[in-house]
Amino acid sequence: MDISMERRFKAAEAFAVKGQVKSCEPYGSGHINNTFLLVCREDGQEYPYILQQMNHEVFKDIQGLMRNVKGVTTFLRRQIVENHGEPDRETLNLIPTKEGKDFYIDSQGSFWRVYMFIGGATCYNLVEKPEDFYQSGKAFGRFQCLLADFPADELTETIPDFHNTPARFKKFKKAVEEDVMGRAEKVRREIQFVMDRQEEMGLALKLKEEGALPLRVSHNDTKLNNIMIDDKTGQALCIIDLDTIMPGFSIFDYGDSIRFGANTAEEDERDLSKVSLSLPLFEVYTKGFLEGSEGRLTETELKMLPYGAKMMTLECGMRFLTDHLQGDVYFHTSREGHNLDRCRTQFALVADMESKWTQMEEIVKKYQGS
Repeated sequence: MDISMERRFKAAEAFAVKGQVKSCEPYGSGHINNTFLLVCREDGQEYPYILQQMNHEVFKDIQGLMRNVKGVTTFLRRQIVENHGEPDRETLNLIPTKEGKDFYIDSQGSFWRVYMFIGGATCYNLVEKPEDFYQSGKAFGRFQCLLADFPADELTETIPDFHNTPARFKKFKKAVEEDVMGRAEKVRREIQFVMDRQEEMGLALKLKEEGALPLRVSHNDTKLNNIMIDDKTGQALCIIDLDTIMPGFSIFDYGDSIRFGANTAEEDERDLSKVSLSLPLFEVYTKGFLEGSEGRLTETELKMLPYGAKMMTLECGMRFLTDHLQGDVYFHTSREGHNLDRCRTQFALVADMESKWTQMEEIVKKYQGS
């Protein structure tokens, strides 16, 4: 969406930034929100900020989303100060509007927010070396550590049932039954793959109901490019993109990282012989995650980490298969059968995880005292 400079400036000027707005140019590579590097100037000094127009088509409850962001970042800032860290760089910091609000609504009904700019740090889209994946694990582990005492049940679900695997399974079964595109017969093997594992899907929710698995602040988008890496030290500095923060499980954040970070193949690889779980990458991430969490995870959470990896992979594959059955209406596709290829890749990874289950459990035990 092309947003005029006048509209950007007007939005920026609604916030309590330092100095006068001088420039506001597109920034970053995000696809959901429109992001700009806002530069203000006062007494010859420049002050950079991040200005974002939030996507209220994707996120229907912006007020709830911003309550989440405000609550979590304020809590993180206190924790970082107590740990003698750098609160201006180790967490996102919202700049209020001149009226003291956390976001601004313009005349066209768009929602805007401003963050302090974090300098001297970079986000990377791809894991270029094992150290990158280790730093990713350490960052998300520390995220769990710092937020261990945050009341996760007070958070708003910005995307309801996002990682509710039984709810995803229900939608999958409905897609199979309706078979609106007449595709079910050709994917009976994939359908059976899901059906054979349906008993496992509700385990996390069952353990939560029994009080054995704690509800945590869950990030829900644990990609490498949502971590800022310090340019000087090469260490993980700050986790960004907090829009999908919700009440959830630590094992699912961990598991989704393993799903895409420790896979030896691309997400839509057609040659399934290339698909496997890299145990070295699984180990390096696990090491970082458990070091970062500093012993704040429970015994049940530690035991369930391999399950989290398997379930996030199975759920993702099930979502691709559901979309294939419904006519590719949700995920963007670039070729015929694209969602089916994606589904098969995920299921091949699940099968490989199952064959390496003992090794996965042994790796977790190796580092659980970190």
